[in-house]
Amino acid sequence: MGIGNLIVVGFFSLVGLAAFSYGKKNGETRPMLIGVALMVYGYFVSNAWLSLLVGAALTAYIFL
Repeated sequence: MGIGNLIVVGFFSLVGLAAFSYGKKNGETRPMLIGVALMVYGYFVSNAWLSLLVGAALTAYIFL
């Protein structure tokens, strides 16, 4: 796990935390589940580019 992957995963984990707290505050389950997925996926993806792609896709899915 390189420094680039740590930065990407850290950023998307913060986005996931914000989505989770938003979903919890408003009683919406979809942002909560996507927020948890954003906080957890970094443990399973070790490539920085793939991690960026997965994080961007999950973040975009929040707004769809």
